[in-house]
Parts: sequence; structure tokens; C-alpha cells
Amino acid sequence: SPLMEQLTFFHDHAMIVLILITTFVGYMMGSLFFNSLTNRFLLENQTIEIIWTVLPALILIFIALPSLRLLYLLDEVNSPSITLKAIGHQWYWSYEYSDFLQVEFDSYMVPTTDLPQSGFRLLDVDNRTVLPMNTQVRVLITAADVIHSWTVPALGVKADAVPGRLNQVSFMINRPGLFYGQCSEICG
Repeated sequence: SPLMEQLTFFHDHAMIVLILITTFVGYMMGSLFFNSLTNRFLLENQTIEIIWTVLPALILIFIALPSLRLLYLLDEVNSPSITLKAIGHQWYWSYEYSDFLQVEFDSYMVPTTDLPQSGFRLLDVDNRTVLPMNTQVRVLITAADVIHSWTVPALGVKADAVPGRLNQVSFMINRPGLFYGQCSEICG
């Protein structure tokens, strides 16, 4: 999904910044370790103190601005074409297509004994949710018993399912495929 692409780009951006910082600090520590000479103008200089105060602040801003943009992008809900309601229960999820009358079903994990050879243990379910591609989808998430967490890592969405509270996420699927979701909390 476009959200997951943006998350991947931000991860790469942050990793490049961290690699540059680590390389620079490692080089400086190595040069200080092997070089016994010191520069007498660096020992008591106001300029170097300004540099090592301002430079980390600029680096933090360089990381924080794309992060804030991504946070707002993840929380934005465009006008959805279809709404799906996911209700978390212990060991299964119930789904309701809110735009249609009486379209709801339960989705249980397939037991390991009934799993086909190509199936994924603890990820395959008996009733899969079908969603359209290139369409804005809104998922309303709640729980019936305990706190759950509805997530589909390939789409870059994750939201807590709390009893008595309705959370929502929005996403769009770019290409057809089978995307596995999972409950990512210790909820039983």
C-alpha cells in the first residue's frame, strides 16, 4: 500500500542518517585513539561548542519533519469507498461489511492438523476478508472481550481493538494479493 511504501522510505531515510552519524563518530574516535597530537585551538574554542550543539539539533529536525509528515499521513482518512468493521474476540475476528445489509462472518484460524501443505501456521483462516484493489478502504476496529490489536504488516496498518471504543484505519491496496493479518497483542 502507499502507506507501507512511505514507512519504508522513512526507515531508509532514518537508517542513512544513523549510518552517517555512526561512521563519523567511529572515525573521530579511531583518529583520537591512534593520534596523540591535539590541536591547541580546539581545546578552548567557542566555535566547536556551537557546532556540536547546533549540529545534533539540525539532525533531529532532519529526522523529525519526515516523521511528523508520516504520522499525519497515516492518520488521514480520505473519503472511503467501502467500510469494513473488525470485531476482535479471543482467538478469532468477526467482520461486517457496513455498506451492505447482513454481510458478516467470523474468521477462525485454521487448526494445524487441517492446514494444507502450503498453508501458514497461525496465519491462515477459514474465512478470508475480500477487499477491492485501488479503492480507499476504511476499517472500524473494536473488541468484544479484551484488548486486541488488528494489524496487516504488508499494508502498514495497525490499530488497537478496545472494548467499548471504535478505532479506525484507512488504506488502499495497490496490487492484488493475499495479505496476512494477525493479532499482535498478548490477548489470549
